Amino acid sequence: MSGKDSFTAGEAGAGMFNAAELRESVEKDWNGTLDVLKDKIALKSVSAKGIAAEHMRKSAEFVAEKMREVGIETRVVQAQNTDGTPGAWEVIGSRTVSAEAPTVLLYAHHDVQPVPSSDGWKTEPFEATEIDGRLYGRGSADDGGGIAIHYAALRALGDDLPVNIKIFIEGEEEMGSPCFIPFIEKHRDEFDSDVIIVADSGNWSAQIPSLTTSLRGNVDVDVEVKVLEHPVHSGQFGGPILDANTVSAMLISSMYDKNGDLAIPGLESCEPIGGLSLDVDEKTLREDSSAVDGYVLAGTGTLASRLWTKPSVAVIGFDAHPVEGSFNVIANTARFRLSVRVSPLQDPAEAGKATADFMIANAPFGAKVEAKVGETGSGWAMNPDAKTVAVAEKAMREAFDAEPANKGEGGSIPFIPDLQKIFPQAEVIVTGPEDPKANAHSPNESIDLESLKKNIVAEALILQRLADVDLPVRKN
Repeated sequence: MSGKDSFTAGEAGAGMFNAAELRESVEKDWNGTLDVLKDKIALKSVSAKGIAAEHMRKSAEFVAEKMREVGIETRVVQAQNTDGTPGAWEVIGSRTVSAEAPTVLLYAHHDVQPVPSSDGWKTEPFEATEIDGRLYGRGSADDGGGIAIHYAALRALGDDLPVNIKIFIEGEEEMGSPCFIPFIEKHRDEFDSDVIIVADSGNWSAQIPSLTTSLRGNVDVDVEVKVLEHPVHSGQFGGPILDANTVSAMLISSMYDKNGDLAIPGLESCEPIGGLSLDVDEKTLREDSSAVDGYVLAGTGTLASRLWTKPSVAVIGFDAHPVEGSFNVIANTARFRLSVRVSPLQDPAEAGKATADFMIANAPFGAKVEAKVGETGSGWAMNPDAKTVAVAEKAMREAFDAEPANKGEGGSIPFIPDLQKIFPQAEVIVTGPEDPKANAHSPNESIDLESLKKNIVAEALILQRLADVDLPVRKN
């Protein structure tokens, strides 16, 4: 495949492109890039409807074909679930330019969140619609935008790509990646790389670029509270006997001090990784979260640390009798589930044990409490001193013509620490197409198109400049 025939920016021997040249190339090919994103939205690649289903295979084949268009030898492989049943459709591929060049793994995912109802959507969810510079549709940002970034950056560089490329476009990220580790272990050589670029996060805003510096871990803790062997009449025993729901509420509230900070011994916290360029704006946070008037934000310290690097707990499930049909009985038991978001630097299993131990040790009025630690997902912290970080920040600065404001994320992407455990020498850069208005996982998901162009230019600059970075030697 020749650069002249298949690509726009790079005729062989043209050398390095600056930001202006790449911007011109991206603009020239923009309609093609936009078509890729529009067609991807229309595929309805909802993994919740079956990761092994035909619609997910078609989605993977579509992405594979687009990657072939930009010079990547690509194939679609079906993973296996841990029980041996057919799993997700994964896209893997590579392009080798030189045995001496570093190897960069590009990650995105082709599956999207479901749309349970079109209520709340102002456009058809699976019909790409452009309004005021944003493209609306499920998967436009998460993570069709990531696929578009990789596609267009590789197209812009063409035959002048100076690094080896491997790609992995996952088909089950929105389902928790159950096949991920077995698939990597089976295809280890196709993941082994010097640098991993994960395009599944976002920027501070459509105008201000960001690297994602950290991700919190996560662990679930199931708690059961028992006060009686069986339910009893509230008129006969109410007073000295508190119902299990009330006791559970007391137990839950005991996790916090008067400021709303978690007071569970053993839960660690840290400050934002790499320092804090900008704090989260309180007004924006209130609007984005739909906080009711008068609600006081819990905790102390910067909003950024509270959202990104301090632990948090949410009661995500509570078994109790519904209000409709309730009657005057003291509930003897109650059960609830805690979702603990863990500092990027703490082992989630350790945090789960600390939380479970606290629940048992602080049972109000001697109630019987059992607590069980459930599934865990590790957090991740970027190395702010890595040479690749400096390269990425410089590229973003030039592409956006704005100073980067790096940020953490309060959520978890467990495959990143899992991948780095397997390839500890690989340096990870987390980028992405989202911004605060993207509404990923929600109605009216969208992507800012001008920002997407800048993300493409930034990735192309990163790929060029990684060729000149002295990276650690990989052990094969």
